[in-house]
Amino acid sequence: MSKVYLVGAGPGDPELLTLKAKRLLAAADVVLFDHLANAELLSFAPASAELIYVGKKKSDHAVSQEQICELLVEHGKRGQNVVRLKGGDPFIFGRGGEEAEALADAGIAFEVVPGVTSPLGIAAYTGVPLTHRDHTSVVTFVTGHDVAKIDWERFGPSETLVIYMGLSHLGEIAARIIAGGRSGATPAMAVRWGTRPNQEVVTGTVETLPGLVQARGLKPPATIIVGEVVSLRNKLSWFEKLPLFGQRIVVTRAKDQADTLIRPLRQLGAEVVELPTIEIQPAQDGFSAIEAAIVRLRDYDWLIFTSANGVRYFLDRLDASAADVRSIRGKLCAIGPATRDALECFHLKVDVMAEEYVAEGLLRTLAGYEFSGAKVLIARAAVARDVLPDELRRRGADVDVVEAYRTGAPGDLVARAAAVFETKVDWVTFTSSSTATNLLAACGLGRLQKVRIASIGPVTSATLRDAGLGVTVEASPHTVPGLVSAIAASIIE
Repeated sequence: MSKVYLVGAGPGDPELLTLKAKRLLAAADVVLFDHLANAELLSFAPASAELIYVGKKKSDHAVSQEQICELLVEHGKRGQNVVRLKGGDPFIFGRGGEEAEALADAGIAFEVVPGVTSPLGIAAYTGVPLTHRDHTSVVTFVTGHDVAKIDWERFGPSETLVIYMGLSHLGEIAARIIAGGRSGATPAMAVRWGTRPNQEVVTGTVETLPGLVQARGLKPPATIIVGEVVSLRNKLSWFEKLPLFGQRIVVTRAKDQADTLIRPLRQLGAEVVELPTIEIQPAQDGFSAIEAAIVRLRDYDWLIFTSANGVRYFLDRLDASAADVRSIRGKLCAIGPATRDALECFHLKVDVMAEEYVAEGLLRTLAGYEFSGAKVLIARAAVARDVLPDELRRRGADVDVVEAYRTGAPGDLVARAAAVFETKVDWVTFTSSSTATNLLAACGLGRLQKVRIASIGPVTSATLRDAGLGVTVEASPHTVPGLVSAIAASIIE
C-alpha cells in the first residue's frame, strides 16, 4: 500500500539516518527534500525516483509551506510512495505537524518516521550533554524565529536552554534572557552544521556570545545552547579532535569503488567530496579476447591479475561461459590485497601476492618461480604499462595479455571539477595514473598546484610529477588503507 512518509533526516551526519528511513528511501517513487537534509541521503533513493527540492533555507524558500503540503497531497493521491525528507525530526520545529494535518484532512495515508533532532546531534558531537547529574535535570527547547512570541522571563532561566533558529536575533534574545534573571556569565554556544565535518562552534557566555558570533561571521542554520553544561565541552569534545577534522578531501576513484576510501576518511573526521575522474567500462572488443582465453583456460600455468576490476570482469565472463572455476588449473597471482580480496570473494585462493604492490614488486616476488615454457594469462585494463608481460617473456614465458576492461573520463567531469574547486579544497587523492591524468585534463595544472596531493604509489606519483605536480604524501604500503594513514600522519605531524 502506498503512503506518504514524513521522514526525519537527522542533524547532518548521513550515518545518523535510521534504518527505517533508509529502507523507505530505497522504495520511494518521489522524494521531497529540504536544505537541512544532507544531500548524500538522496543516493539511497532509486535512480527512477523523482527528486523535488523544496528549499526551507532562511529567506530563500524555493517552495512555500502551503505548496509543500499541496505537493504531498497531490503525489499521495497518485498512489505513489512519497518520502518527505526533513532535516532533524519532523515533529520538533520541523513543521511536520502541519504536513501531517494536511494529509489527514485529504484522507491520505501517512506515517511519521522520527529522526535525530539537531540539538541531540550537537550535544553528542560537541561534547555538551544536555543533561548532567551535577549541572541540570531540565532541558527547554524554544524557537528564536519570532522573539516576541517567547516568554523569555519564564524560559530564559531554564537550566539548559536550547534555541532553534535564533542566530539572526541572538543579541535581542541574549538581552531578554539576562533581563529575565539569567546571569550574563552563563556559558553559551552557537553551533552551525552540527555533526558534519564542517561543523562550526562558537563558545562564550550569554553576554559575550552575540559579539563572538558576529566577529566569526557565523551564519544560519545554527542552534544555540545555554547552560552550565556548555562548560563540559573542553573535557568531553571528541569530534573536532579527530585527526582529519576540518580537512576537505577530494576522492577521484570510480564511483562504485570510492566507498572504500571515503568511509575511513570520514571516520577520521574529514569532509569528503566525491569527484569520480574515471568510469570503468567494458572492453572495447566486447570481451572477445577474454572469452577466447576462457576457452583455453586449462592451458594456462599462471593467471595474473593486476586489479580488482580485472578480477571482476574476467570472472563475470567466466560465469557467463560454458566453463566455470574448475577450468582454472594454473596458479593465481594478485598484485595486492584488494586484488586478492576480489579473488577470494569468488572463493579462489591466491598462490602468490606481491610484497610491494606494483608491477616491479610483483616481478621481484615471482623471481623464485620458473617461467621458462610457462603459459601465462594477464587480464588487465586496456591501457597499462608493459613492464610485467615484457619481463615474464624475457624469463621465457608465453604471455597472453587480454583487455578485461577500459577506463574513461565521465562526460560531466569538467563541469563537476569546476564546481568542486570553487570552494576550499585541502587534499586531492589519486589511486591510479588514470585518475590523475583525467583530472588534470579537466581542470588544469593551476588548480591542483594549490592543494596537497596524496598518491597511492610510485607509478601514480611519477605521473603526477611528470605533469608538474608535487606529491605531498605517498601511501606505504601502496593500498587504500596506506593512503589514508599517510594523509592522517601528515596532519598529526
